[in-house]
Amino acid sequence: MAYWLMKSEPDVYNIDTLRKNSCEMWGKSVRNYQARNMIRDDMKIGDGIFFYQSNCKDIGILGIAKVASKPYPDPTQFDKNSHYFDEKSSKDDPRWFSIDVEFVRKFSRTITLAEIKAEKTLEGMILTRRGNRLSITPVDENHWQKILSLE
Repeated sequence: MAYWLMKSEPDVYNIDTLRKNSCEMWGKSVRNYQARNMIRDDMKIGDGIFFYQSNCKDIGILGIAKVASKPYPDPTQFDKNSHYFDEKSSKDDPRWFSIDVEFVRKFSRTITLAEIKAEKTLEGMILTRRGNRLSITPVDENHWQKILSLE
């Protein structure tokens, strides 16, 4: 089992929407090759996901989801009316991939980015690296367990 951190902005997609819908496609806005490669090549059904919100007042981890499907071509890349349409992508050779994610639970509080950065045992976590802007990052199992203990 692997662990991941997936970022979203609350006005784009939030954990309460995932909780309400139980399972949703994730990746339609991912247009970064590193993040795409993690979705396509590395994420497996059952992997744990920290749901992280950014670009808001309370930046941090709000809860847990899990990978609920194998990767599949993101259908928005083929839709000419979609903001995520990619004219260079084809159904025979799709460029972008999605997965389904399933809600597991919302934390009792947000574990803030400031807390994560202040915690010495979380040093080295990709999230805390200067200049990291990836929407998906792997999480080491020790970091996963430590963050769970902070709740």
